[in-house]
Amino acid sequence: MSIWHRAPTLESLNHAFPDGAARHVGIEYVDFGDDFLTARMPVDARTRQPYGILHGGASCLLAETVGSHASALCIDLEEEYCVGLEINANHIKPAREGHVHATARPIHLGRGTHIWDIRIRNDAGELVCIARLTMMIKTGRAQVTG
Repeated sequence: MSIWHRAPTLESLNHAFPDGAARHVGIEYVDFGDDFLTARMPVDARTRQPYGILHGGASCLLAETVGSHASALCIDLEEEYCVGLEINANHIKPAREGHVHATARPIHLGRGTHIWDIRIRNDAGELVCIARLTMMIKTGRAQVTG
C-alpha cells in the first residue's frame, strides 16, 4: 500500500521547486515506489569540499531535500505543510566523483511529525552517509516563494 497522499511522477518531482538550492547543486529525482523516494546528486565542484571529497553539508542538503519532499507527498497540502525540525548525518565513506543516490524511507508517519531514514550511496552502491530527518507537520498553508 502506498504512503503517498498524491501519486508522484518523476516529471512532477523534478519540476516542483525550480529555483531552490537542490536545483543549484544538480539534484534530480530518479526513482520512487510505494514507500520510498530516490534522488541523485553529482559529486563535482558544486558539492565537493577543499579535500576533493563530497562535502558533508551537501550530503545533508540531499538528505533533507529528499526527506522533505517525501513528507510533502504524504500530506494534504491544502490543509497542512511540513518543515524540517532536525537532521543528523553520519558520514561513512568519502565520494570523489560520479553521483550519490539518496533513498528516503519512513520510520514514523504521525500526525505531528514524520521521521525519515535516508541512505546515501555512491554509484557502486557503497554506503556513503546515513541520515535521519525529522519533519514537523503544521496546520495551514505554507507561503511558497519562487
